[in-house]
Amino acid sequence: MVSNDADTAAPKQQASSMAPNPGKATILALGHAFPQQLVMQDYVVDGFMKSTNCDDPELKEKLTRLCKTTTVKTRYVVMSEEILRSYPELTQEGSPTMKQRLDISNKAVTQMATEASLACVRAWGGALSAVTHLVYVSSSEARFPGGDLHLARALGLSPDVRRVMLAFTGCSGGVAGLRVAKGLAESCPGARVLLATSETTIVGFRPPSPDRPYDLVGVALFGDGAGAALVGADPAPAERPLFELHAALQRFLPGTDKTIEGRLTEEGIKFQLGRELPHLIEAHVEDFCRKLMAEREGLAAGEAMGYDDMFWAVHPGGPAILTKMEGRLGLAGDKLRASRCALRDFGNASSNTIVYVLENMVEETRRRKAAAAKEAGDGEDCEWGLILAFGPGITFEGILARNLLATARP
Repeated sequence: MVSNDADTAAPKQQASSMAPNPGKATILALGHAFPQQLVMQDYVVDGFMKSTNCDDPELKEKLTRLCKTTTVKTRYVVMSEEILRSYPELTQEGSPTMKQRLDISNKAVTQMATEASLACVRAWGGALSAVTHLVYVSSSEARFPGGDLHLARALGLSPDVRRVMLAFTGCSGGVAGLRVAKGLAESCPGARVLLATSETTIVGFRPPSPDRPYDLVGVALFGDGAGAALVGADPAPAERPLFELHAALQRFLPGTDKTIEGRLTEEGIKFQLGRELPHLIEAHVEDFCRKLMAEREGLAAGEAMGYDDMFWAVHPGGPAILTKMEGRLGLAGDKLRASRCALRDFGNASSNTIVYVLENMVEETRRRKAAAAKEAGDGEDCEWGLILAFGPGITFEGILARNLLATARP
């Protein structure tokens, strides 16, 4: 926003924002919600070792090292001292605790998804009664009816709302949800699709063990929360679209299904992540991006978009993934800033995190436009860009998008 000083200055011509293409889905609003428990990374090691009654110096040293390398500074989590007092068996190795975990998780994800959805609808400015479709994404619950119905009831949506649930899509779930919402918005004229994602690490919380050193990566990296987006085509005059979802692509890498693996057991979800993940993403990301970029229409013969001519909204699965991708594509140092900031502030919150990245991009664009208006500059936002995430499969999810808040060029 322009400071109050600008109100008394000579009027400047305001740059216009981009107009969406007719019939193309747009993100009309974003929202988020978090549990009350804020965790400072500097206190994770002592807190986790104390709460799980672990005094193994080697595990403590490894967790300390991991907490420093993740670049995470703060996270929100559902787990609390109160929960551990009520369910002490969660810290006991080998205890059958899946029922307790799901009781906690099912309630938490619905509450967070409800709060994020309401925040998104308030930002949109429309009414809940205008929501025609609901897409719900979560890898943190297992029940039926599913979380999509629980969320619809919590929001008071019409019994006729058309629901879709995406379960166990992991970190790629947020972009997968946007892809599904895009298809619904473009195939159903007048549709307004509410996408909600909600995740918690309760199901995977386990006491540390020398036999499972990878569990410590989750302790150092993952966070909880919820995200939401309102998606629709052909915005009304009162609606303020943020991004156009121009084209979507999904791809899995054959032979990599064991690289990201989770299994539900009586002790919770047993999750494993292969060390090769950043290298596999690095090896395949450019071809995937090229295919997605080719979906842009209107380029003159021989014209092409350069990587640094685009914005990049990438799910921050971890610092190594971002660094490998940055190196392979030769991206300028600030291109993944929105992703790195989301990782720093919220950790890897699975499917939710892409919403936080997009919110960061919106805030950056508005801040630059305000500064440009004050200084009579042009701003430097890119119109075209990619929204990307990587999940189990290994599955690549991508959307070629337009930043509709960017300054329209003459």
